[in-house]
Amino acid sequence: MGQIAMNDAGQAQHLQALAHANRVRLARADMKRRIAAGDLGAAEVILGCPWEAESMSVSDVLMSQKRWGRARCRRLLDTVAIPENKRVGTLTERQRALLAARLAGGRSGQRPLAAVN
Repeated sequence: MGQIAMNDAGQAQHLQALAHANRVRLARADMKRRIAAGDLGAAEVILGCPWEAESMSVSDVLMSQKRWGRARCRRLLDTVAIPENKRVGTLTERQRALLAARLAGGRSGQRPLAAVN
């Protein structure tokens, strides 16, 4: 009888975990669509760190932008010394500010990286 109770509790926990994973997946897909459409900036996501982006890699956020692939993402992240697989939620405030500034063309006399062909 104890085995049955443990299975039910384990199954309920498993179903809750699946439901949470689906909520996160849907929220991330919506956020990526908004970034691709230009309704939401990647710099805004980096600076604001919404709950759905906390465990996303920085490269996933950057590559959500139109015309951003792995090479372009890697080039930008190399300039700010942030690894591609770094999670958005683990970035320091300094790293967030630096990355957002580079996305917006923070170095004087430079076009924003998001506008470069």
